[in-house]
Amino acid sequence: MNGPAPFADRLAALVEERRSQVCLGLDPDPAELASPSAGQEPARGSPAAAAAIAVAAHCRGLIEAAGPACVAVKPQLACFERLGAPGWEALAATVEAAHGAGLLVIADGKRGDVPHTAAAYAQALFGSVATPFGEVRGLDADAATTNPLLGGDALEPLVAAAQEAGAGLFALVRTSNPGAADLFDLPVGEGSLSDRLASLVAERAPRLAGASGLSGMGAVVGATKPEHLGRLRELMPDSILLLPGVGAQGGRASDLTAAFGKHPASALVAASRSLAGASDPGEAAERLRAEIWDVSGA
Repeated sequence: MNGPAPFADRLAALVEERRSQVCLGLDPDPAELASPSAGQEPARGSPAAAAAIAVAAHCRGLIEAAGPACVAVKPQLACFERLGAPGWEALAATVEAAHGAGLLVIADGKRGDVPHTAAAYAQALFGSVATPFGEVRGLDADAATTNPLLGGDALEPLVAAAQEAGAGLFALVRTSNPGAADLFDLPVGEGSLSDRLASLVAERAPRLAGASGLSGMGAVVGATKPEHLGRLRELMPDSILLLPGVGAQGGRASDLTAAFGKHPASALVAASRSLAGASDPGEAAERLRAEIWDVSGA
């Protein structure tokens, strides 16, 4: 019996169908959501439950508006988890809405821990856990971000679970924040720490490879420092690169040519605030889609 199609192949098909490499970042801030208008009945329940309902509605609205120009969504797990159990329910509803819109879901939690705990993270994100009461499914994400700084043995449970589930992984290799240089650019051997992390990714890429020639063993590489893109693409020729930082963080789509490899799905551009904060998120997403498609050389 065949298992699930690899994440890389599902993404490749969607990119070709929609002519898009846009990943909609979902970073909902409950403090910025509108409170009930005069005459409108407020949501019932605790403040956490009411906020979670508003967060789920906000994310559904963004998916409906911007989703047609995108191929994936990237919910930032912390933005949901801070609301407690109702926040997780809002996250599950957001995943369901994204899947209903034909989008892939990249759970952005940057999980990483010792192997035993890493296996539990994998179950929570895209697997399941057997209990005396029956099987409990996790979030059903299509991919997840992971922190590889604990080393190869800590990556192994996540890679194995992703392989079984047909899921993808995006390991932090060179992040988009200004402080990334404090660690990622440090010399390690003949290269940098980023180079060594890229090697960890490349070594595992065959295990999450698809018929498209791409691997779902991918990497997070910030768009804010495009001078690193060419070298990291060379070190990870088959991996899908997830590129955050375009828009609000200062990254520009026009600088990302070197991130794209032999397939138009070899890189995804994640945009959050620049789309969510636009007066017309759908129009903003379509503009970004067209720009990135041209940059990719597809």
